[in-house]
Parts: sequence; C-alpha cells; structure tokens
Amino acid sequence: MPGLHHVELWIVDLDAVRSEWGWILSRLGFTRADAWTEGETWTGGGAYLTLTTSPNLSDAVHDRRRAGLNHLAFQGGARSDVDAIMAEAADRGWRPLYADRYPHAGGDQHYAGWLENASGFKIEVVAER
Repeated sequence: MPGLHHVELWIVDLDAVRSEWGWILSRLGFTRADAWTEGETWTGGGAYLTLTTSPNLSDAVHDRRRAGLNHLAFQGGARSDVDAIMAEAADRGWRPLYADRYPHAGGDQHYAGWLENASGFKIEVVAER
C-alpha cells in the first residue's frame, strides 16, 4: 500500500528548536506521541515524524540547498488556516519565505506558505483545494 510511513530529521540542537517544531506540528494537527532527552516523535495522518539528535552527524549545519532534504510539505487545512499559521509563525520561531509572493509562490493555482526555522529547516503549509 503506498504512502509515507515516517520521516526522521536529525537536529543538531533539539533544545534550541523544540518549541518551534512543537508549535508548528501541534498547529498542523500532529500529536506528540513520545519524547526522550535526545528526541521526540509526532504522529498525524497515518505517518510519524521523529526529531532527534545523533552522535553520527557529519555536519553541524543543515543546508536545504545541498543534496538531500529541501523541505517538508504539510496539509494546512483551509486557506484561512494557512493564513493564520503564517500570521503566527514569526512569533513562534519560523521565518516566512517568499513573503512578496504569498500565497501563490508555487503558482496561481497553489495556495501555500513557506517557513524556515532557526536551524534552516524549510516547510510548506498547503491549503486544501
């Protein structure tokens, strides 16, 4: 059966971004299912997202422009829900991207907002059609 099972993000300093991720994931309808000193797991939509530190990191900086993960895209609900998330994001540690083209930076038929957190992870919050 097709579908995404889970994503694991390695975070350099989880304590520095734990509240940022917690806010956005809660706001998007995810529930924290587990937490431990080096990580936490959030569930939603039949999949889960784990944020964790690792002693095996090869670099202390995440760069979404390098090969690998560029961004995660989340269902954001109605357009008004996406607008509310985008309005709150800056106060919660997320920097809006492409603000001059919001909400159609992805094209006229695509209603979404893009955010980047303090550690350089980019997310897209997509409104339902």
